[in-house]
Order: sequence, then structure tokens, then C-alpha cells
Amino acid sequence: MPSLNGIILDGSLGEGGGQILRTALSLSVVTGKSFFIEKIRAGRERPGLLRQQLAAVLAAAEIGDAEVEGAYAGSTQLSFKPTAIKPGTYNFSVGTAGSGTLVLQTILPALMTASAPSHITIQGGTHNQAAPPFDFLAKTFLPQIDRMGPKVQIRLEKYGFYPAGGGRFVVDIHPCRTLNAINLDERGTIAKPSANAIVANLPRKIAQREIDTIASLLDLDHDGGIAQLQIVETKNSPGPGNVVMIEVASSALVEVFTSFGRMGVSAERVGADAAAQVTAYLVSEGAVCEHLADQLLLPMALGGGGSFTTVTVTEHTRTNMHVIAKFLQTSFRVEENANQCRIIVGESRS
Repeated sequence: MPSLNGIILDGSLGEGGGQILRTALSLSVVTGKSFFIEKIRAGRERPGLLRQQLAAVLAAAEIGDAEVEGAYAGSTQLSFKPTAIKPGTYNFSVGTAGSGTLVLQTILPALMTASAPSHITIQGGTHNQAAPPFDFLAKTFLPQIDRMGPKVQIRLEKYGFYPAGGGRFVVDIHPCRTLNAINLDERGTIAKPSANAIVANLPRKIAQREIDTIASLLDLDHDGGIAQLQIVETKNSPGPGNVVMIEVASSALVEVFTSFGRMGVSAERVGADAAAQVTAYLVSEGAVCEHLADQLLLPMALGGGGSFTTVTVTEHTRTNMHVIAKFLQTSFRVEENANQCRIIVGESRS
């Protein structure tokens, strides 16, 4: 039975997913504070540690030279006691199609403020539902980390789609001990969206139907001077897979909106799902989408704070705020109106 020393967390809080555990792992390694969590992923159909969460635990334990109890498949409770941040060269494997990008986001906060650079290779899923795809990290999330001071370079070597997995990407992290505050309150000028549909070991016509749907719904030009619509065919994947990604670039950032092809869902619906996300973003006044909003909270709390506007504040985001406040002397203020929400990060609690 794990000891109850340190911060106590309830994994069933809020939406009851894996983000509670990942945020706790990140901040435990950064702060050196131990924690105990029970009811891990209690809100999910299969509670407890799946291979993806276990991979994040083991990666954080290696980076943080931690003592761990309860790190096994299906475990619903875990104790974690870090001792020191150890930058260096690491190879981590999820072992399934579970998201490798979530493993990276778990260990990145410690390594981006470490005493020396790190070189990380991660194998697993690179393009998964319910997780940030590789392209979102490369084009949306990591550029904001770079603005804070660290420099993170990421390279895709092999696609990994569900259920085969087997993807691989490489990351070089050049840390910065003091993080800058960032503010993303306004988007600025928005360029016309661009879209690409990727088919791995699948017929090109699937991607073509998705692209045609997006072009129609978003009024994009097949023959524009700038390549607004692209199809990527690849065999650089252990299994089949299909994803549509639409980029919306503004003066402040690039947002990537994603929809995955899956059994029983038409290509037209996949394209329409991605287009609907873009439309909802464009009609709002928020600078960042709900997913980036959730992911910015932790690095901003570690740094000089700041603020951003977003489309909506989800239960996932509110749960993340609660966990962060357990480890750091940080508070969050949410201001809401009809067209956006503003989150202010980094106010010291008295």
C-alpha cells in the first residue's frame, strides 16, 4: 500500500481523466514535492493506469530520479517521490498506440528548465484521438514554449496511428532556467485557413473527399497561389491511418484543428468535423482554442504568468487549474463574456 506522504490528489476530480496524473507528475518533478493519487482515471470507461499513463509515469520517474509505488497496468493509486531533475539522452516507448505526445508534455516542464540540454526519442502514437497530434505540438504548442525562453526542436520520423502505433519522433530541448511571461489576449490579423489530409496505407480518394468537403465549407481555393489544400500519402507508418488538420494562422499564433478518420464515419463527416471546429474558433474572439488553453496553464504558472483569451473554459481546464494550485503558489482568474473567456495566470496567493 503506497504511503500517504506529500500532496494528496483525487483522480476522480472534475472530468476524472489522465490529465490530473500527468500534471501532478510534471509539477512533482519540477518542484521536488512528492504526491499520492488515488482513483486514477476514475471517470473513464477503463479506470486505472493504461499503457499510455504508465509510460508517462515511468518517463517522469526516470527524469526525476523518483521512487514510485503503484506503477503497474490497471493500478488506481500511485505514490511518487522525486529526488532530482536529470537532463540527458532518453528513449521512451509507450509500447502501444497510446500517445507519445502526452508523454513528452509530461516530462517537458522539468527538462525545459533543467541545468543542461536533453535529447529525447519517443515511440508510440503520434496522431491519436483525445491527444494532441504531433503537428499541434510542432506548430501550436511548442512555439509558445519557445516564446517563454526554452528552445525545443521536434522531428517526426514515423507516423503512429491507432491501433498499430509504432510511430517515432525526436526532441531536442535547450532549457532556460527563468521563463518569460506570455500574453495571448488578441489574435491579430488572421490568414485564410489551410488544410491537409493525411492517408497512411489507405486510398487517396479518402483524403480527396475530406479536402473537397473542407474546401466547400470554408470557401477555400483548390487552385490558390498558396497551397491551401494538400493531400499527403505515406507508407511511413506501421498501420493504416487518416487525419485531417486545418491550420489557422494569425499574428499571435498558429492553431491546428484536427479530425480523425475512423471506421463507420464517412470522409465527408471527418472533413466537416474539422471545418466546424474552425468555424467555432473564427466566430469567437478568443485567441487560443480550448485545447491550447488547457496546455498553456502549467508552463505559464511555472513562468512569469501572463494571460490569454480562449473560446471557452472546459471542465478539463478547470480541473487542471485545481491540480496546479496544489503544487504552486499560483491562482487563476477567469473573466467571461459572450464571445470569449480571459484567463489570468500567475497571481501569487496571499
